[in-house]
Amino acid sequence: MSGGRDVTGRDGTGRAMTGPGRRVIMVRWGRRLTITQEERRLMGTPGRPVREALLDAAASLLVERGYRGLRMRDVAAAAGVSRQTVYNEFGDKWGLAQAVVIRDNERYLDGIDAVLSEHDDLYSAVTAAVVYTLETSANDQLKKAVLTGAGGDELLPLLTTQAEPVLFTASARIAEHALRHWPDLDRDALTEIADAAVRLTMSHIMLPSGPPERFAHFVARMVTRYVAGSS
Repeated sequence: MSGGRDVTGRDGTGRAMTGPGRRVIMVRWGRRLTITQEERRLMGTPGRPVREALLDAAASLLVERGYRGLRMRDVAAAAGVSRQTVYNEFGDKWGLAQAVVIRDNERYLDGIDAVLSEHDDLYSAVTAAVVYTLETSANDQLKKAVLTGAGGDELLPLLTTQAEPVLFTASARIAEHALRHWPDLDRDALTEIADAAVRLTMSHIMLPSGPPERFAHFVARMVTRYVAGSS
């Protein structure tokens, strides 16, 4: 599970067994958590089934009630697990909300990967990727809940002042994808401009300054000119 830090010096997972294989100990976000072997089994070796159910439930509740209305017990009930399992997996409500936003971002990036793969030149690929991002965001109820702050604006930092995990993942994935398709591009220049493009696009999502197509062409010009000037 992500987010743990190594306190055992054993395998870098931050986990240690206590007793005859009965419990797993993890340190996460500075706190000590215990996970029963049964809960560990339910989470599965890859940790996906229960985690995904929890994230699905939390996302629905965030859209419906906002962050203030999100309750760990309701997330647990919707996923069919104990409330302690939710705490064990995410640490606290903020950790759960952050995980929901990060997963939503990963789904965007999967779509962007597909869009980029449909184009042979960098300019058209960037244009299409930005348009896809803006149009998809416009219909994303979860993103609207984060940006409009239904019942409060507590989640807004996840896309602004505390958005580094989202921004870093997005810029890194986009840069790596572009380098696979256009290996002659300068890696450092592409990494730098990908970060700038992602930040600009996030800003446009929060405060649109014109039609998606016009903004997308602006970003594409910026990216291609910067990369060309570095070659």
